[in-house]
Amino acid sequence: MNTSLLIVDDFLANAEALRAAALRMDFPPVDGMFPGRNSRERLLIEGLDAQVSRLLGECVEGMPGPQAHGRFRLALAGDRGRAGVHVDAAHWSGILYLTPNEHARGGTEFYRHRPTGFEVAPSDDADALRFGHRDAKSMVSSLLASDTLDPSKWELTMRVPMRFNRLVLFRPWLWHTAGENFGTTPEDGRLVYLMFFRSAAALCRVA
Repeated sequence: MNTSLLIVDDFLANAEALRAAALRMDFPPVDGMFPGRNSRERLLIEGLDAQVSRLLGECVEGMPGPQAHGRFRLALAGDRGRAGVHVDAAHWSGILYLTPNEHARGGTEFYRHRPTGFEVAPSDDADALRFGHRDAKSMVSSLLASDTLDPSKWELTMRVPMRFNRLVLFRPWLWHTAGENFGTTPEDGRLVYLMFFRSAAALCRVA
């Protein structure tokens, strides 16, 4: 049995304090791949690796830079990026929603690629060969270069609605987007805490 998505409501006992810390952060403008901007600083949550490891039933640890683990992300209405549907370079990805429910809209979205029928990025070179690519890695790169912003190539399969203090853990090779960005200020915009984990099976045991 494989787990690819896990949703945990009321994840943190002190989520309001984490949101307050996020609102004090600096979010420098950037011409980025995706709509919005990351906080300049990281804020690592004490005990997060152990807590997520228990939830997943396997040992994981937060990834160091250049991944954005431990940063906040703010995306406001009108923000634009150069990419849409994508995958992440991680073992598990996590998003903690920090927008109050009265402002929250949309949520993390997952997709099926219409031309191939894949709901995950191909990892088998044999699949890539069937579609005329030399290997899975080159197929993913080519597919995203041509289709990432083309809505006709993607079918929405699921949306995890935004709810304050909801944690969404998912396999990063699922085709996904951040969903709708909204609001005009950090107080009413799409505000999340980013998590990217690598396997730590050799370093720990799940309690």
